[in-house]
Amino acid sequence: MLLKWTLLCSLAAVLLLLAVASSSAAQNPTSAASKTQHDGQHDFDFEGGRWQIHLKRLLHPLTGSKEWVEFDGTSVTRKVWDGKAWLEEFQTTGPTGKVEGLTLRLYHPDSHQWYLYWSNAKDGVLGIPTIGEFKDGVGEFYDQEPINGRAILVRYVWSKITPNSAHFEQAFSDDGGKTWEVNWITDQTRVADESSR
Repeated sequence: MLLKWTLLCSLAAVLLLLAVASSSAAQNPTSAASKTQHDGQHDFDFEGGRWQIHLKRLLHPLTGSKEWVEFDGTSVTRKVWDGKAWLEEFQTTGPTGKVEGLTLRLYHPDSHQWYLYWSNAKDGVLGIPTIGEFKDGVGEFYDQEPINGRAILVRYVWSKITPNSAHFEQAFSDDGGKTWEVNWITDQTRVADESSR
């Protein structure tokens, strides 16, 4: 009986502490949010300038194929709206031809997230945004797109960022995010003494 009474008292104390913490957070929501939310407006500042690009691209994603092709080229990224947006021109050449694209990155100050829009020079259409943010130096961005007539998840990851290099991967998931297949990898190196900031 004493053990049951002790357990009930402990449970009541835990519930009381949770209620107090919840009430405190409800009374001061902006304080709690400001401690956890990172203002990411400058997270893409590293991208400004001219880069040498090495691209590896999986030719037939989500088919079980392991056939990759490699491309080399350049990209130039310019600051727009004092860093609330960035515009990147991307062009590479490889054995299967050219990959030319444009990325528009727009910062949403209320959500502290970036909206990344890609357009391929082949069709000139600005795609749906891939949305996300940086945490601990790694940027993760997600969207859902139709690939081969099927809606799949798309993930971008920016990592290994230094003043003179960065790594980017695109991956697809056709099982709701349980597994991911990387299909686009770029490693970039800053061109010496060049800046388009």
